[in-house]
Amino acid sequence: MVFLTPLFLLGLLAALIPVAIHLIRREKPPKIMFSTIRFLKKTSKKLVLFQHLQQIALLLLRVAVIALLVIAFARPLLNQSVARLVDADPQSAVILLDTSMSMRYGDNFDEAKAEALNVLDRFTGGDEVALIAFSVSAELVRELDADVGRIRELIEDIEEPGYGATRYYPNLRLADQLLENSRYENRAIYLISDFQDIGMQAADETWKLAPGVALNLIDVGAAESENLALTDVRAPEQLLEDSAQQRILARVRSSGTRLVEQGEVSLSLNGQMIDRAELDLADRSEQVVTFDVEFDAEGTYVGEVRVSGDGFIDDNAYYFTVDVLPKINVLLVNGESSSNWFDDEGHWFGLAVSSTEGSPFALQTIESAELSASALRQSDVVALLNVGDLSTDQANELTDYVNQGGSLLIAPGDRVDAELFNRQFGEITPGQLQSTDMLGRGDYLVIADYDRRHPILRPLESDWMARFKGHWLLMPTEEANVLMQFDNTEAALVEKDVGEGRVLLFASSLDLEWNNLPLQGLFLPFIHETLRHLVQSEIGPRSFNIGDSINFSLPGSEQNPVIVSNVDNQTFSLAENNVLIASEPGILTASAGDSAARYAVNILPEESNLTRLPLSTLYDAVVNPDTSPMQSRAVQTAQLIEELERPQRLWWWILGLVMLLLLMEVVIANRTYR
Repeated sequence: MVFLTPLFLLGLLAALIPVAIHLIRREKPPKIMFSTIRFLKKTSKKLVLFQHLQQIALLLLRVAVIALLVIAFARPLLNQSVARLVDADPQSAVILLDTSMSMRYGDNFDEAKAEALNVLDRFTGGDEVALIAFSVSAELVRELDADVGRIRELIEDIEEPGYGATRYYPNLRLADQLLENSRYENRAIYLISDFQDIGMQAADETWKLAPGVALNLIDVGAAESENLALTDVRAPEQLLEDSAQQRILARVRSSGTRLVEQGEVSLSLNGQMIDRAELDLADRSEQVVTFDVEFDAEGTYVGEVRVSGDGFIDDNAYYFTVDVLPKINVLLVNGESSSNWFDDEGHWFGLAVSSTEGSPFALQTIESAELSASALRQSDVVALLNVGDLSTDQANELTDYVNQGGSLLIAPGDRVDAELFNRQFGEITPGQLQSTDMLGRGDYLVIADYDRRHPILRPLESDWMARFKGHWLLMPTEEANVLMQFDNTEAALVEKDVGEGRVLLFASSLDLEWNNLPLQGLFLPFIHETLRHLVQSEIGPRSFNIGDSINFSLPGSEQNPVIVSNVDNQTFSLAENNVLIASEPGILTASAGDSAARYAVNILPEESNLTRLPLSTLYDAVVNPDTSPMQSRAVQTAQLIEELERPQRLWWWILGLVMLLLLMEVVIANRTYR
């Protein structure tokens, strides 16, 4: 037998009350002395024995009545029902615990953990539970498992949420996939979150949970909230030493149920406070704050814009870096100088390099006879434009210059001899010169294909409309990389790394003699990006958001391990691919050999928006229409109990027996005490 409400069995202690009363009221007959008592003694013994038996019967009846009443209230069931009751409708469930940055607000995460533990209390040993900690991506903490105690430990071990953004759909999909292979038909998902509205991004209106999968939404978000957040900071990534005063813009937004009207924004560079400004939002939700800063020394500046005035500090900082670079010294070797600008080989190149205000280049133009080792040592990059009369010593000096880390741009023209060129520069050239190809009147070539991922060509989004009347036929070397091709599939631009340096070979001229490229709008950015690429090692983007993949493609990273120092000054080495997923805001410092760079990581601005999502919106969007609302375990148990009790109703028989015993008690009591 099993009892549905076993706590009532404590009432059996009340059965001791009649026993106690019986013991207290038991009287010893008084001794009365008579002169003749022989006949009285015989009568007294029979009467006392009869009365004693009646009192014992009354005691037993009263104890039985109390005991049976207690058992009736405890609702007994037969033993064969126990297994059905314990194993009734076992459940497969997935707990989705929100660990996004917004869960850091107030006590949101502590409440979420408490709710997750409360959900676990609903499960028995026959259930199976999985745990997913989610933000923009899911972390499968534990697959479906009957060890509820272990899952409880895993929840308690999560100390704090991360800094990722909230996304519901990818994580609900993962939970749905886990339940596809569950053991039980009773399947449910428990989503515990603050239910940011932004979490509905990337919603798929065509996708629903599998039929039969119930969704329980548990809201732990603060009813009242306020927040100031930096949604955007505009700062230059690279500057020159003599650049004018720079302007840094910071956009501040107030969100939540209560708008913050007052606050302060400050700017720091390399840990030193530069400037601060007061915020006065009044009835506005946004304000742009401007800082004027001078970067007057070469090097990398680490910037931090910080806002204060709210109670949520986790999103109050924005980080950035600014590289202040020296000007690039460009040596132009003009192979066909002329007083007539149309015939001057270096005229258009020189205009592109130095004619703009604040040009990042310092240009020196010489003729081929003036090229020397000392001139090379003072140059960051050398441009050979239609130079065909270099001596063997000059060619050797150029070769040494490149091998030792110099950069060389070659654009041959009609004055170049292929045989001499190949002999002098065969060690460093990315392509052997074959012959010139001059097209007839009305014919021309265009750039048909180019590597859009290359640092030179990636910023150039415009189509190449230049027309080429003449060019050199090139035979790229095995080590060369073809960056551009004409529409006849011939190579137009090839690149090769030589020693510590780099060489680019352009198949045509950089004046108007063989093409009209200098007249195109992309000529200037093409020249600028080419020179930058030749001089500066490609480091790639330096600003990232939480969740982005950071590729630490530092110079020397192929030969040396990349060492990264995080915001907590913890240092670790990247074993493979030199890729790291950004997981917390701040400045990362990476080094490989002699190269080093700093990377800024910031919180996604959207995660600072505390606007709430109506639960019904998410529920209606993802729950399959064929799914019945899930009943709680308590409701399921109550229904099962009712089902099991209906054919038995033992308590009815017990109450009938109690009534019979009470009647017997009344009869015996009247006879005993009459």
